[in-house]
Order: sequence, then structure tokens, then C-alpha cells
Amino acid sequence: MAARKKMNQAARAKQFMPFAALKGYDIALRAKEKILVPKIELSEEMAEKLDCKLRMIKKNDIVTVVYFCNQEYLEVTGMVSRLDSTARVLQVVNTKIPFADIYDLKGEIFDS
Repeated sequence: MAARKKMNQAARAKQFMPFAALKGYDIALRAKEKILVPKIELSEEMAEKLDCKLRMIKKNDIVTVVYFCNQEYLEVTGMVSRLDSTARVLQVVNTKIPFADIYDLKGEIFDS
């Protein structure tokens, strides 16, 4: 009878890896956990303040933007890479945000 070769450590560890019988199930569960909210309509006063803040922003400023996307509010912080008043789009790093979806702007440039 032939002796069995010893299994190396990597192959042995592979036996104990978690098994996912339903691929993508964990992602689907996380997606269900999102709390969907309706878009908040800004009051006239809030819209004016937001418009004033948008006029203060320049390219390369660091800002935090709270915006509405896919029935939830998200927050992104980073450098402004594009501000297009004609297309009404603010781009923070790689995230393009339409002006109509912006809820709030934060940053040091607004403190002065």
C-alpha cells in the first residue's frame, strides 16, 4: 500500500475556506438593507444659500457634498475637478453631481 503525500499548508487551508452556495446573495441582502427615502424639496431660503455656496466654489477646492442619488442621500468629500454652470454639474473627484441633486455643501471655504 502506497503512503499518501503530505498536503501543503496552502492546500490544507483551502479546505476550510467559506463556501457560498448562492453567489451574490450577500450583495443582494446588503442592497435590501438600504433605507430608501424620497427627495427633499429645498425651501426658497435653503436654495438661495446653496446657490451662494455654489458660486463660491472654484476648481481644486476641497468640499463635502451631500446629494440625492438612487433614492438615498450620499456624502462625498474631495477636490472639485469640474464646475460647469452651463451644464449645471459639479464634479468632485470622479463623482458627477447635478446641481438639482445637491442638498448641502460643506467645507473650509464656506466658513470665511
